[in-house]
Parts: sequence; structure tokens; C-alpha cells
Amino acid sequence: MRYILQIVLFLVVFSFACGAQNSDNRIKTGAEQTEKYVTLLKNKRVALVANHTSLINKTHLLDSLLSLGIHVKQVFCPEHGFRGNAYNGEYIDDFTDPKTGLPMLSLHGKNKKPESKDLKEIDIVVFDIQDVGVRFYTYISTLHYVMEASAENNVELLILDRPNPNGFYVDGPVLEKNHKSFVGMHQVPIVHGMTVAEFAQMINEEGWLKNNVKCKLSFIACENYTHDSLYQLPVAPSPNLPNMQSIYLYSSLGFFEGTKLNVGRGTDFPFQVFGGPDFISTGIEYTPRSIDGVSKYPPHEGLKCVGVDLRDFPINDLIKSKSIHLDWLIFGYNNSKDTHDFFIPYFYNISGNKVLKEQIIQKKSAEEIRKSWQPDLAKFKKIRKKYLIYEDFK
Repeated sequence: MRYILQIVLFLVVFSFACGAQNSDNRIKTGAEQTEKYVTLLKNKRVALVANHTSLINKTHLLDSLLSLGIHVKQVFCPEHGFRGNAYNGEYIDDFTDPKTGLPMLSLHGKNKKPESKDLKEIDIVVFDIQDVGVRFYTYISTLHYVMEASAENNVELLILDRPNPNGFYVDGPVLEKNHKSFVGMHQVPIVHGMTVAEFAQMINEEGWLKNNVKCKLSFIACENYTHDSLYQLPVAPSPNLPNMQSIYLYSSLGFFEGTKLNVGRGTDFPFQVFGGPDFISTGIEYTPRSIDGVSKYPPHEGLKCVGVDLRDFPINDLIKSKSIHLDWLIFGYNNSKDTHDFFIPYFYNISGNKVLKEQIIQKKSAEEIRKSWQPDLAKFKKIRKKYLIYEDFK
């Protein structure tokens, strides 16, 4: 009897899954809707900004466009490279793709912005990269420089939009201008709650490009997506965000990149733990190591770290809270044996201000810190609202 029930349950689940896959309500990315943009690209010289996430189901956008007779001349690649297997921060050289013979121009090497010569024989640039909706994730910085170069060289930019897996809330300190860097170029909170196309409209219309230039911008919107949607990424967006647990935890645990603690880099569970050799906790023990294509010289490489394991943290609690979990940063500081060197200078790039570090040192509570963010968050939300393409979260 038990086995019959198991078979029935399997058939019900299988039928539901098949129905969900065939449903007209399935979220469709901009890239999937080829019928809406192929005519825009016909008889034009095209450059792609793409990486391993630029997929139409399981086929790469580049292969799809070439098969449709689109004249793709070159591809620009962001941090982590075209195949998404370069270390975080790694310098990436230009190369020629052995499959297509096309030049692959790095935007995370000698240049972070396309040069005029790179766009001289280009009519339109197509941007299709899966972002995760967190300010210090560098794909939106690459977007900024591509927009700027396109505007300066009178080249159109078409964005094939994708859902934001963290698009269901807005939270965190808003970046201050004097802390601008490649991991934070815009005066937005850590979690901005916008898709790439929405974010691009904001960059364009708020005058954030150099010399207030404006890009000739268009986009293909996602279908059946709202900011209440919980979108499961079909492929890891970068080597150290291997699953949805890490993607949801990223906005909270990213602060540790600006401290002396290790946040799981050099392990099989990055952005799902944090700890260090002098941490006062034994929830987990791990030894960071260099992993080819994932992590090179991670913090505390070869040293036993003890810390906090969040692999089984109930992620629904984080989703329902719609907020960054500051208690982990506070706990990390308070449970380090020596706190005088807990923060490193890079923390200012991550936090976007100098206040948060002082608040942690002064033993402010998470509630007090969060309250200090509210005036700037309220201003940002008014700006954000102007550029939303999709129904906002409730």
C-alpha cells in the first residue's frame, strides 16, 4: 500500500511539474522572445555583452543569433569571463573564440569600458547577462560603462531583460558619492530591487553617465514577471554563487568581504558560511583552499576556520523579512577574539559609507542601524518607482 501511495504521489507531482512547464504563465526572459528583437538586428553589425548566463533555454544567445543569420561581430565579456569560470577580480585578457572565430573583448582586464575603436564598426550592442540585484555585484558596473561608451559613440543599446532573483525587496545603506568604486558606482542601496533594464533606465535618466550623456536605449521585457516573483536561476551567475541559498544570502554575507573573516571562499559552500581562525564559535570547521576556476588565494587559505554554518538556514524566513540580515555582521564582529583589525579598508567599498563600520564598533543594534537607513531609502524608492517596468512587490 505504501508503494502504491508513493507512485500516486510521484504521478501527481510529475503531472504538476509538466503542467507548470507548459503553463502560459511561465516567466520568459527577454532573450527567449527572439521574435521581438531579431528584426531589430537584421542587417546590422552587432556586438554582444554576454557570458555563460546568456542562454535561451540551454542554447547560448550567440549561437542562436548566428544560426538566425545575425551579423555578430564581437562579444564583450564581464567579470568571470565569457564562460563564467574566472576567479573573482581576476584580470581577463581578450581572446578569440575557437568555435566561432569571433573576438572576445574583456571588460575586466586592461579596460572596463569599451573603447571607441571597439565600437567603430558596430550599429547596435545587445546586453544579456543575469544579474542578482545586489549593488556590489559588478555586472551592473559593466552595464554602466557599456551604456556610457554606446552613448559617446552614438551606438544603440538593446537590453534583453532577465528577472532579478532579489527583486522582491529594497534594503541597505545607500552609497555615498565619495565611496564610489567598481563594486558600487551608483547612489543606490545594497539591494535595489530592479532588473537590469529598469536599472539602465535609471542610470540614463538620472544623469549618472559621464558628462550627462544619454544612451539610445531599448529593451525586451520579461513576460509574466513581477517583483513578487521568486525566480530560480537556471545557471549559477558566477563561481561563488553556486545555488539559490548563496544568492539569497549574498546581500547579507557580502559585508564580510570587507572584514578579516572568510565567507566560504575556497570551500564547496561559498556565501553560505562565515568564520575565521580566531572566531569564537564552533558551529562549523572548514579549511579554505584554492579551487581552480572558483577561488584563488582565499582568505585564511590552508588555516582551519571556525564559524557559522548557514547552509540550512530557513531561506523562507529571509525572503519573508524582505531585509538584509545585519545580525550576522554584528555577531561576526562581537565573536572575533581581536576586533581592532576586524574591518579592512575594502569594507567602505562594500558598505558604501563610513557610518556602518562605526555603528558596529559602537555596538549599535540592527534595529538602530536599520533606522538610520530609512531617510535615504525613502528618497531612493521614489526615484526607483519612476523606472519600474514590472508590477512592484507588495
